[in-house]
Amino acid sequence: MIINMIGVPLFFGSDRKGVDEGPNKLRENGLEAVIEKYGHYLYDLGNLFVKNVDESHKFSTDKRMKYIDEIVDVNTNLAHQVYCSLKSGCFPLVIGGDHSLGLGSVTGASKYYDDLGVIWIDAHGDINTHETTATGNVHGMPLSAAMGFGYDRLVNLYYDGPKVKKENVFIVGARDLDDDEIEMIEKMKLNVWTTDYIKEHSINKTMDEVFQKLKERDIDNIHVSFDIDVLDKALVPGTGTPVEKGITTEDAKSILRTVLETGLVRSMDIVELNSRLDKGDATLRTTMNIIDFCFSIIK
Repeated sequence: MIINMIGVPLFFGSDRKGVDEGPNKLRENGLEAVIEKYGHYLYDLGNLFVKNVDESHKFSTDKRMKYIDEIVDVNTNLAHQVYCSLKSGCFPLVIGGDHSLGLGSVTGASKYYDDLGVIWIDAHGDINTHETTATGNVHGMPLSAAMGFGYDRLVNLYYDGPKVKKENVFIVGARDLDDDEIEMIEKMKLNVWTTDYIKEHSINKTMDEVFQKLKERDIDNIHVSFDIDVLDKALVPGTGTPVEKGITTEDAKSILRTVLETGLVRSMDIVELNSRLDKGDATLRTTMNIIDFCFSIIK
């Protein structure tokens, strides 16, 4: 497979520096070799340009959301990169960077695929809006915006309207959900499998249910967005919002295996590695291990 690797050195969505260093950190530790050893051809498209903005200006456009102008700009550019990659027959691999970039990658994929399904593997729902956010951090909003809820500039990014049907979104591994997010999940009847559910019913049963939902929705094209904080915080100290009682690396691989072996995954994100917070490169090694595993399956 031909892989277009797109780095997004963005920390504005999390407002925590260090995550912007993730793309280069992965490159420096042999990411290209890890992917190419499975016979893939990798083209590194470099890092998207991210403006340098003084911290004092983070709320200069909107008092409810930090760095919103810059986040919109980066995500618009990312959407176009992802769309162009798919149009040229390549697999976009987006490496972050914080999870606000997920809006751009989903948007680019959805412009190319009308029936897009999104597998969001994350400890968080990322379905807050400008009206419900407690922090103003936009990395908690990309999925709601992709479904058509929230701030109009996010909802209408790159092209107007929702990017993915709410019925085609599958959130796996969530365990740190805000009250407003729980209300949205119940109101919208979103497809969510929490960590508690996974531990109670087993990873195999959970993924059988996810797979069945994919079949029922007749989805032929999938975008996977993998946030490393879905793992237990003991495994990934080097991430901005680690959460205890997460899944194991083996469980994460089981989730990814089920999805990737469908042969329907067309694009992917790996986000939220923050090497400044890491301990002995434990998170870096785990992230590299996950990527290695994914590209051993992707054909």
